[in-house]
Amino acid sequence: MRYADGPGAQREIRIAGDPARVWETVADVEAMAGWSPELVRVEWRDGATGPAVGASYVGHNEHPVIGSWRTIAHFTAYEPGSALTWCVLDLDGRYGEATQDPDRRMATWSFALLPDPGGVLLRQSVTVGPGPCGLTGYIESAPEQEEAIIAFRLDELGKGMEATLGGIKEAVEQRRRG
Repeated sequence: MRYADGPGAQREIRIAGDPARVWETVADVEAMAGWSPELVRVEWRDGATGPAVGASYVGHNEHPVIGSWRTIAHFTAYEPGSALTWCVLDLDGRYGEATQDPDRRMATWSFALLPDPGGVLLRQSVTVGPGPCGLTGYIESAPEQEEAIIAFRLDELGKGMEATLGGIKEAVEQRRRG
């Protein structure tokens, strides 16, 4: 597994509930800060108030080892009830040159909602790169450990996706019971 190959991870969860309610919860990007272990706050840009192709927000992130940082999340796909995709850009040049160019994205994230008996199968995925990100400095300092570095971070991201998906499931199913 090499960074140049665009490694990624995905997780999924079955949610018993109305697909429209699942979509409404997924599209509530600000709520993600309550479920994600790294995203702590969303600040919409340029008058945007929610996801749409071309909309973006500044993501305020924290990690116990790498500290705090900001990114720009730029939505590249928005298919109501079906899919949501955004790329994450290095706003402050923390990992190289600051950029707002999607071709130099640090990662691409997405949600896909798939029909499932009694509800929805919700899948979240991430692909890292191709632009520099937090992994690139570690890889440059220990190139012989590239695969292990990537595997460690993908495992961390996978656990974060599980927390986010669990939060979405709980929000939808709790509302269904209430």
